[in-house]
Amino acid sequence: MNPADTAVDLPDPDLIQVQTMDEITVKFAGDSGDGIQLAGQKFALLASAAGETVRTLPDYPAEIRSPAGSLGGVSGFQVRTGSAGIYTAGDRIDLLVAMNPAALRSNLGAVKANGIIILDESAFTAANLAKADFSGNPLEDGSLRDYRVFPVPIGKLTRGALKSLGLSNKQTSRSRNFFALGLICWLFPRPPAAVEAWIAQRFAATPELAKANHLAFHAGWSYGETAEYFVNPVRVAVDPQRRTAGVYRFVTGNAALARGLVQSARRAGLSLFLGGYPITPATEVMQEIGRYRDPDVRMFQAEDEIAAIGSAIGAAFAGALGATSTSGPGLSLMGEFLNLAVIAELPLVVIDVQRAGPSTGIPTKSEQADLLQALHGRHGESPLPVLATAMPADCFDTVVEASRIALRYMTPVVVLSDLSLAGSAEVWREPTLDELPEFTVHRAAASADFQPYRRDPETLARPWAVPGDPGMEHVVGGLEKAIDSGAVCYQPENHAAMVQLRHDKVAGIAREYPASTVHGDADARLLLLGWGSSFGPIREATDQLRRHGHSVACLHLRHLNPLPRDLGELLKRHRAVLVIENNSGQLWQLLRAEYLLDLQRLNKVQGTAFRIAEIADAAASLLETLA
Repeated sequence: MNPADTAVDLPDPDLIQVQTMDEITVKFAGDSGDGIQLAGQKFALLASAAGETVRTLPDYPAEIRSPAGSLGGVSGFQVRTGSAGIYTAGDRIDLLVAMNPAALRSNLGAVKANGIIILDESAFTAANLAKADFSGNPLEDGSLRDYRVFPVPIGKLTRGALKSLGLSNKQTSRSRNFFALGLICWLFPRPPAAVEAWIAQRFAATPELAKANHLAFHAGWSYGETAEYFVNPVRVAVDPQRRTAGVYRFVTGNAALARGLVQSARRAGLSLFLGGYPITPATEVMQEIGRYRDPDVRMFQAEDEIAAIGSAIGAAFAGALGATSTSGPGLSLMGEFLNLAVIAELPLVVIDVQRAGPSTGIPTKSEQADLLQALHGRHGESPLPVLATAMPADCFDTVVEASRIALRYMTPVVVLSDLSLAGSAEVWREPTLDELPEFTVHRAAASADFQPYRRDPETLARPWAVPGDPGMEHVVGGLEKAIDSGAVCYQPENHAAMVQLRHDKVAGIAREYPASTVHGDADARLLLLGWGSSFGPIREATDQLRRHGHSVACLHLRHLNPLPRDLGELLKRHRAVLVIENNSGQLWQLLRAEYLLDLQRLNKVQGTAFRIAEIADAAASLLETLA
C-alpha cells in the first residue's frame, strides 16, 4: 500500500442548528506563501467526509516566487460542494476569503452579486494596496457595496492568539491560514476534532508549528462563534445516494493516474516501471509512484525526459509495464523514442499532463493544445492510440484502459490529461483488482519456429519475448522489421506491408469500444462535443439548457485515436454540432477532415478552463440561428 494514502471516513453528523443550501462555492486566496492550498484542501476533505459532493480547483501563480502582496503572486484554491449534479468547481464564487488586497482584486470579478467576502483587514495597508493597483482602500470607498463584506483582522487576531508562544512575526503570519480555516469551519460546521488530529499529524515534526496552528484554528472558530457578523452556520446538501461499500479516497487527477498505473500492472501480473523527470504539472505522478516501497513498483528519476522514456522502453523490453509522465515540452523531447516504441511494438503508457504553451509557456495554467502533437508529432507513419481523461477520478479509469490497450495490442499509448485535472480533486471509490477488466498479455511461448513479429490474427499484436528466454533471441531497434522474423529489411514491399500492419493494428482497437452514447436527447437539435477536462462544464451547461427547454445533448470522447467507429453517424443525427476545446480547434479540424461535416466550434486559450456560462451562452446563441 502507498503510505501517503488515507481512506475517507464518514463521521456522524453533528447537532448544530444550521441553514441548508443546495450548493456553495468557496475560494481561499492570498500570497503563495500564505498556506492557501493547504487550507483549501483541508476544507475540501472535511466537506467530502461530511458526505457532500466536492469539486476543487487549485490556482497557482505563474511565477515561482513573485513579490509578496503582488498580483502575480496570488495563489487560490476553489471548492464547490453540494449534492448530485456537481461536475465543476463552479463559475461564480459565493464566498471569497481574501488574505490581502491582491487576492481581492484578482478574484473580485468572479464573486456573485451579494456574495460574501471575508477580508484580512490587517493586510489592507497602504503598501499592499499600492501593490494590488488600488487607488484607494476598497474597505472605505464604497466600491464593494454590491457584496456582503466582513473585514476581519485575521493577522492581528492570529498574533494575539499566539502571543504566548514567543514566535516571530513571520512565524506567526504563517498561521493566518488556520485562523481563516477555523472561521470557515464554524460557518460550515465541521468537526474541530478532525482538524485538531490532522494538525497534530501533519506537523508532528515541528511541535511549535503544530501548537501555533492549533491555537490559530481555535481562534478563528471562536471568532465565528462570538462575532455578531455571522448569525447562523450554513449546511450544504448531502448527496442523497448512499455510497456502496468500499475504500473511498479523495484523489487529485495526478494521484489517480499514478494509482491506475500501479493497479493495472498488478491486474496484469506484471511489475510497473515509471521513468520520469520533474515537470509542472506532471511531477506529482512520478512522486506518487515514488512513494511505493513494494518490489513490483519502481520509479526512476532520469536526468531528462529523453532518458526517462528511454528507461521506460527498456523496462517494457525486459517484461514490465513501462510508463513515463511528462508535460508538453517533455512530450516534444520524447518524440523519437516514441517512434522507437512504435516500430519495436512494445507496451508503453505515456502520460501527458498538458499546460499552456508553446515552449515553456505558462507552466501553471491549463490548456488542451497537445492533441495534434500526440497524434502526429513524430516523423514517418507512426500511429499510436491516444486517450483523454475527463475528471480527476476518471484519470484512474482512463489510464487502466490505456494500460489494457498497450498490453493487448503491444503498442505505446498516450494519455492526455491537463492542469485543470492534475491538482483538482474529488471523492472516488477505488475498485478492487478483481473489479478491473481482464488484461491480455501476449507472452511468447518457446517453439522451434519462434518468430518475434508473427502476429495474433485477431489483434495483430506481436508476441512479447522477454530477454533471456532460450530460443527467443530476436533483433530490436529502430530499423524497419521484416514481416514475422523482425530482421532488418529495406525491401520496398516489406516496408509498405509493415506500415499497413501497424496502421491496421491501431485502427482495429476501435472494434472493442462500447457504443457511443449521448447525455440528453439522442436526436437533439444541438450536440455539444468535447474531450478532456471540458467534460464538467459541458455536462452542467447541457443540463442547464435542458432545464430551460432547449433541445441539447452532449457527448464526450475518451478515445481520440482511433475514433469511435459509430461517431460519424452519430454526429449526422444532429442539426448542429458544437466542438468545445481549450485550444484553437484541434479536434474540430480532425473531425471536419474525417467526416466532411460543417461543425461549429467554441475555443478558449486563456490558460483557464471553460465556465459553464460560456458554453451555455454560446449554445443558446447557436440554437437561435437554427430556429
